Amino acid sequence: MQNNKQSFRDYLQLEKHYSLLTVNAYGRDVEFFQQFLISEFEQESLEEANYSQIRSWIVSLVDGGMANSSVNRKVASLKAFYRFLLKTKQIDLNPLAKHRALKAPKKLQIPFSEHEVSDVFQELEFTDDFCGRRDKLIIDLLYTTGMRRAELIGLKVKYVDLSNHTLKVLGKRNKERILPLLPVLVRELEMYFSERKKLLDIVDDEFLFVTLKGVKLYDSFVYRLINDYFSKVSEKVKKSPHILRHTFATHLLNNGADLNSVKELLGHSSLASTQIYVHSSLAELKKVYGDAHPRNKK
Repeated sequence: MQNNKQSFRDYLQLEKHYSLLTVNAYGRDVEFFQQFLISEFEQESLEEANYSQIRSWIVSLVDGGMANSSVNRKVASLKAFYRFLLKTKQIDLNPLAKHRALKAPKKLQIPFSEHEVSDVFQELEFTDDFCGRRDKLIIDLLYTTGMRRAELIGLKVKYVDLSNHTLKVLGKRNKERILPLLPVLVRELEMYFSERKKLLDIVDDEFLFVTLKGVKLYDSFVYRLINDYFSKVSEKVKKSPHILRHTFATHLLNNGADLNSVKELLGHSSLASTQIYVHSSLAELKKVYGDAHPRNKK
């Protein structure tokens, strides 16, 4: 059984190309369910678990106050594990094959306004040293390309093509996409590289963004950076790299970009993922519609 759990992790990382963060999360969820099996049913074998036992686990999570969305994520991990066991012929039936996810309210993602983004660049001070150049570039890259936080952290120096104004990004499951760079981004990258070279310890480092100690950036570093800067210009509750990605898509749609183009820039595999941003631009769409339609002329 231990071998199955490790084989599952290897499968997610090597075949499905999931990030280590995701692999660890799936592994913890499977382990969590196994501990429930042991404590409630004195059963250690995950392979012999049935839907009735899994449902008891789900009920215990809900009764414990866990949000439906969090429960669904844990069940999704378990479902993936049983799909793996089925694929490798460790089991004959997936006990979660007919399971339906719990209803969960959609999270309201409120993007930053164009005014708030403008204030970050025009009203706040960025120092002319390495840290200042880096911080400004990170914010601008997230806003002008819509890349994910993990994609930004994984950027390598060799992915930057200043001569062609492009940047290669490795998205989910190592899917590559080439993003265009606005002229302002090219200038900021040039200035950042200039400051970066002054830090002799990291000149040969492969990753584009590093700390002053030459260490590759990490999730909480980027989150704090975005939160700290936008807290100075915005009263919105959530201020994160994902909200900046959301802002990127919303502002493009508000200004006339077509949905397919935004889909490609975001690295979505289907339009369904991109369409959530259409709702955010509905107010702007109503305004344009009201101003333009002949039937609304007085």
